[in-house]
Amino acid sequence: MTTATTPEYGLKELQLETTFGGMGKETVRDIPLIDLTDFENRRGEITDQLWSAATEVGFFQLVNHGLDVKLVQSAFELSEAFFALPNEEKARFPLKKGLNAGWEFMSQVRPSTRTADQKESYQITLPHMDDLWPNQTVVPEFQRIMLDFEYRAWRLGMDVLSCFAERLGFARDFFTKAHDRSLPDYQSTLRLLHYLPMPEDDLDASLWRAGAHTDFDCLTMVFQKEGQGGLQVSPGKDAEGAGDNREWSSVIPRDDIITCNIGDMLMRWSDDSSSPPCTACACPSRASTVARVTAWRSSARPQGSDDRKPRRQIPADLGGITCCSAFRQTLLKPRSNPQRC
Repeated sequence: MTTATTPEYGLKELQLETTFGGMGKETVRDIPLIDLTDFENRRGEITDQLWSAATEVGFFQLVNHGLDVKLVQSAFELSEAFFALPNEEKARFPLKKGLNAGWEFMSQVRPSTRTADQKESYQITLPHMDDLWPNQTVVPEFQRIMLDFEYRAWRLGMDVLSCFAERLGFARDFFTKAHDRSLPDYQSTLRLLHYLPMPEDDLDASLWRAGAHTDFDCLTMVFQKEGQGGLQVSPGKDAEGAGDNREWSSVIPRDDIITCNIGDMLMRWSDDSSSPPCTACACPSRASTVARVTAWRSSARPQGSDDRKPRRQIPADLGGITCCSAFRQTLLKPRSNPQRC
């Protein structure tokens, strides 16, 4: 007689991540490149391309997206200035538990590695930023430019998600209402990331700058600086248990390209038609240089979806994973009967 093993995590997505261990192997893979030129007049064509990328691999890149490269570069410069501050100074803006707002240093532990990511981050979630902004004498223009960048990233993200909304049979503005920036329960996040150098002559194979994972949100848009690589992706379908057989593809940074991946929320809203990829930031042997990344994550509001009974019941207990406290609230109400294509 066999005894059933109790899952380590109450949420299936986190439990799945426990099977993502192993170094894997590198391969070259074409990442779908989607041109957003003349977006409104080409909406149908762009929607087809987005849906194909989301359902086949789970990630894609955007070009001619309308977001000013100079603004992206300004955000990186300010991010670099913030992370260059002494840790004692940055500690004045501590991460607020469960709210994705503030600064943290090597505090995130992935189920795939069970070791702390070798990184620091500063997270901007609009309703929770009281006392978390460095002032003009600490990092001049930081708050103004980051708020402008967050808004423009949100607007682009809503354009992309509007295509998914229509393909899923929702109203075009469904996700825009679910990500209303004006409301106190808005929980999308602009995340500034500083991945630490890991010299090759002093490697610890258990440490990663960001262990293999999927994102819990609807959509992640990743901005990278040319020359600062490290991001790797692997298709999400058939992901469980691949271990050292998993194939990873490096994303080559370009200032004018945004790399996007589908998150667990959108997978559930699409009744598992879309496929969140596994992502990581460089295994140790490829992490000898510093890297900075800016990511905007669209996490729908707790009451941002309709009130009909979900097709699958979502566990209420997340097994104490405080970094995903917003996840449980949001996933309780996916669309009850999403369409398939």
